Amino acid sequence: MRSSRPHIAILVANLPAERDRRVIRESLALEASGYDVTIIAPRGDRSLRILPGSRGTRLRPYPVFVYGSGVLSFALEFAWSFLCITVRLLGELLRGRAHAVQVCNPPDVYWPLALLFRALGRPWVFDHHDLCPEIYATRSGGSPNPLVFRLLTTMEWLTLRSASAVFATNESFRENAVRRGVAPERVTVVRNGPAAGEIRSATPAPAATGHRIVYLGVLGPQDNVEGAVLAAGVLTRLRPARDWRLVIAGDGESMPALRKLVADRGLGDVVEFTGWLEGTEVDDLLRTGTVAIQPDEPTRMNELSTMAKTVEYLARGLPVVAVDLIETRRSAGAAAVYVPHGTPEEFAAAIADLLDDAPRRARMAEIGRDRFAHQLAWEHQRVAYVDVWHRLLARRRPTTAEPGTARPAVAGEGATPVTSPADAPEPRR
Repeated sequence: MRSSRPHIAILVANLPAERDRRVIRESLALEASGYDVTIIAPRGDRSLRILPGSRGTRLRPYPVFVYGSGVLSFALEFAWSFLCITVRLLGELLRGRAHAVQVCNPPDVYWPLALLFRALGRPWVFDHHDLCPEIYATRSGGSPNPLVFRLLTTMEWLTLRSASAVFATNESFRENAVRRGVAPERVTVVRNGPAAGEIRSATPAPAATGHRIVYLGVLGPQDNVEGAVLAAGVLTRLRPARDWRLVIAGDGESMPALRKLVADRGLGDVVEFTGWLEGTEVDDLLRTGTVAIQPDEPTRMNELSTMAKTVEYLARGLPVVAVDLIETRRSAGAAAVYVPHGTPEEFAAAIADLLDDAPRRARMAEIGRDRFAHQLAWEHQRVAYVDVWHRLLARRRPTTAEPGTARPAVAGEGATPVTSPADAPEPRR
């Protein structure tokens, strides 16, 4: 029996649905507000047909045989994903679903489908996860091929301009969309970050032996995790007692190089790799940390990006040491110590100072938790996210929908725990 609820199809090309924590939170918010949801994404767990933790969000996965690492392989991967997503999306349309579509990048190649759906009178929303031209420039060592960079910029422009509405993950992304010609009223900031209900702040953290300096996230070339390892090497000379450890939680293509760097520098006794952690393990690690490090370098992409790991740190009251980047400062404020260039020496000196100053760490922890509770928690982002869909689907909106403008619950005020997002590894940065 066909549901009478409005149906939204969400398209994801770079991750299985059960690993994209932003998409999980968005899907749960839509379900709670009276919408049906289908996610079309690369195949992950073959046994899944329904999004874990949801009431009935359908998964329509497709196989991926090519993973991009260079221009040609990326082109093949994106062409395949475009074909698979198109076939499945048209199937949803023919079955009377897909009353509206949300597409998540990368890549920025789905604008032809946007033109088709908008011609049919169906909203097409772009959820802007990453700045693809800037990612390419960073991965090219700052010397991108001008033709490729121009092509990526054009594709981003087409993607932004063909959308009915745009979700930007921060103010810099919003400014980028407006600069590309999108009307300001069509761009809504919906930040990344955990829900208050995912943070087990009510229970005391287990005691840790010595200080823990924590990195959480993807281990990719653009993440500069080697900078954190080199900072640990400098810190061994500043604190010879070695009453600390650097814990690197995550995985990615740079893992083999990082392990070799640790071995070559003789840092195996102070650097620990955990691999991917499940939600409760992430929570336990961050709540037993002393200081968190965000080693991202001052590239244009990093200046304009909000690092998901930073919001995770703030949610647990973990002081942050980071390069002074535009969006990092907008997120963390005084809950972080900022270094100008991100050299290992700068990071090591800033971390050493914090390890010796418990009162300062306590003040920063309080600031971080306050910023999370009152600004950054998903409960606040959810209001703006759902309101856009209520506006776009006003004619189809269910009469029983939960109001999008309800005051969000925050930690300590009855927030409902959300299990699925916390159980999936953070996909991006």
